[in-house]
Amino acid sequence: MKTVVISLLGTTLDHRGFNGKRWERWRPTLSLCQHEDLVVDRLELLFQRDFQNIAGQLSQDIKTVSPETEVNHHMINLVDPWDFESVYAELLDFARSYPFDIEHEQYLLHITTGTHVAQICLYLLTEARYLPGRLIQTSPPQRRETVAGHYQIIDLDLSKYDLIASRFSREHQEGTHYLKGGIETRNPAFNRMIEQVEKVAIRSREPILLTGPSGSGKSLLAKRIYQLKKKRGQLPGNLVEVNCATLRGDNAMSALFGHAKGAFTGAATARKGLLAEADNGLLFLDEIGELGLDEQAMLLRAIEDKRFMPLGSDKEAGSRFQLIAGTNRNLFQQVEQGRFREDLLARINLWSYELPSLKQRLEDLEANIEYELEKYSQKANTLIGFNKQARDRYLRFAKSPDATWNSNFRDLNASITRMATLSDGGRITQEIVEEEIRRLRHDWRQSGGRNEASAVESLLDKPVDLFDRLQLAGVIRICQDSQTAAEAGRKLFNVSRLNKASANDSHRVIQFLGKFGLDFKTVKQWQEQDGLIDYQPIETGNAHTRLS
Repeated sequence: MKTVVISLLGTTLDHRGFNGKRWERWRPTLSLCQHEDLVVDRLELLFQRDFQNIAGQLSQDIKTVSPETEVNHHMINLVDPWDFESVYAELLDFARSYPFDIEHEQYLLHITTGTHVAQICLYLLTEARYLPGRLIQTSPPQRRETVAGHYQIIDLDLSKYDLIASRFSREHQEGTHYLKGGIETRNPAFNRMIEQVEKVAIRSREPILLTGPSGSGKSLLAKRIYQLKKKRGQLPGNLVEVNCATLRGDNAMSALFGHAKGAFTGAATARKGLLAEADNGLLFLDEIGELGLDEQAMLLRAIEDKRFMPLGSDKEAGSRFQLIAGTNRNLFQQVEQGRFREDLLARINLWSYELPSLKQRLEDLEANIEYELEKYSQKANTLIGFNKQARDRYLRFAKSPDATWNSNFRDLNASITRMATLSDGGRITQEIVEEEIRRLRHDWRQSGGRNEASAVESLLDKPVDLFDRLQLAGVIRICQDSQTAAEAGRKLFNVSRLNKASANDSHRVIQFLGKFGLDFKTVKQWQEQDGLIDYQPIETGNAHTRLS
């Protein structure tokens, strides 16, 4: 296989005059052809028209030291050798027009000569494989060495360098460990997700969408992504976070995009806005599904163009922020209902990650309990822990079907905080655990109906009274636990149907669901496809209903 070197003419180092003294001085391009262990079959010499004489002299000298080396001249037009854009464009044109033959030739790109800008461009073109070869660098001789000096070949395939590969692997592991808060999690799906989040966080500035139930850790993960990027020097700006559920009307526009003085009643001074505050930083919009359609439209433009119009202003503002959005809603369903812009969802859904609930990560429960205990201990400046019986009892309950963990890790944090606060001598006893279990059971029973009612409201096209939502939630539970509308009717009207000569149970169910624009088939599909209303069987009279 032939060896071909592509080199820029060094107008200073390669030119040592035209007299005999030039042979006493090191010339980088000439030195490439003076090594016994490096046979250059062909040298492609790139230079500007003004330096033809130097190129001609160098070519003659190369023939003297290496007759087997063929030298080809390529004139390039570098109007300004220090202008990155024009230099890169000129070298890219050369790369695209050159007839590479990688099956029969190996290519070395000489990066010792030329301006620093040209050297960087050669590196980038080689890394991008426009120039399919390896880099070669030459260096002058030390005292009492031959004038040929030294050379080093650099292969940009980093996987071939064991130390670099192990360093990358270690940094990747450190990144994922940091994103998990130092918790040694065991859930395979969660670990795979965090490994990919780490790569995306480091390599991309595109929007990231974090979905999952309330309390699953979306806000915490967003903060850790920001800190990881800041540690790597990628985000010099601030982390700016806001819960979009707190933004309404003009307040939403003003808070996000800022406003001019006098933009509305009470706007006595101009306001910068959260997007501007997040310039060169990270903007975390939690509960993005709560934004109004007007705010969504302006946000889309700000993401794509990095420009937006403050409320009441006639001048645009700019901000180069990275967006992380969080939501516990089904945004695709909100698009269908006209509550969320389809184009905005498409833009923020490039990298989408669904955080699992605590119930879906029970194998990580113990590690998270230890994490919460350690966090409390650091805050209280005292060591807190369970005695063995108390720990075993709490874990059995925490992993049982009775533990619904409605608010996920928020519930766990509050539970550990309460028990740690009540502990004497830094030990959580079984008595404290039993009291905490009673409290959790009571709280979850109290919130069950409200949670179900909220889930039902998200399925409807229009808001309805709490009374109707609670009633509808119960009917949906029965329908999802029944094979047919008639079976659901027999369960729901188990008393009144006995007083009718001819009970049409399915008709009564269909009629009730129709009041809300629903039908039996749709309700069943929610269970099979989306799991929007989840529940567990318990005995209530003649019917087996399920409550989340």
